[in-house]
Amino acid sequence: MSRRISRHLSQIDRHGMTPCPAPTPPLAEGNQSAYEVNGVLYTVYASARGYRQQGVASWYGMKFQGRPTANGEIFDVFGATAAHRSLPIPTYVRVTNLGNDRSVVLRVNDRGPFHPDRLIDLSYGAALQLGFAEQGTATVLVESLDLAGVDDRRELAASSYRYLQLGAFTSETAAGELGSEIGRRWDYPVSVSAVDTDNRRLHRVRVGPFSSISALEQARAVLIEAGYPAPQPIL
Repeated sequence: MSRRISRHLSQIDRHGMTPCPAPTPPLAEGNQSAYEVNGVLYTVYASARGYRQQGVASWYGMKFQGRPTANGEIFDVFGATAAHRSLPIPTYVRVTNLGNDRSVVLRVNDRGPFHPDRLIDLSYGAALQLGFAEQGTATVLVESLDLAGVDDRRELAASSYRYLQLGAFTSETAAGELGSEIGRRWDYPVSVSAVDTDNRRLHRVRVGPFSSISALEQARAVLIEAGYPAPQPIL
């Protein structure tokens, strides 16, 4: 992993990349239909229910940092957000990189991309998580999350994030020692797995799976309090 990407991933840890999906009615801001961009008319779907589509994802970064999105929020390059031409704002979507099977849950709060060959624009932070920030684009699957009847946002988040990743190490010994230490001190389930990336092998240390988001959050708080770098919730 390059130093630049590693530094940016630490930024994500500080900002957080875990949206908490909850039933939210469409906002007035950003949901005008039809709307026109560069002479082309676009419509906004009445509902995101059942949306599932494959296409090309791109990302947008520092050029847009601090600018208002379509619903008036301020864009954060490390936020768990996305732009889509037609999904209602807000819609929570699961985006899966079909090249490496990585997934993130994001909240649509902006309009775009207005390039005809692209399906969705992600924050730079989301592109890092999905592993295509360097390439610029990736083929992805976008699926809306059905929040109808969901009263407990923690329950829904638990179905998405079940592990905490403490880090990825070049040294298998260091990864194994960390995993053993965590298991010994708190009796959490721990796994160490190898992954090949950027022409080298890394060893990931993951805690979990947890049966509920409350258990995951409690373990995360314990580990942070003990001085470990902020563990990243993952699928």
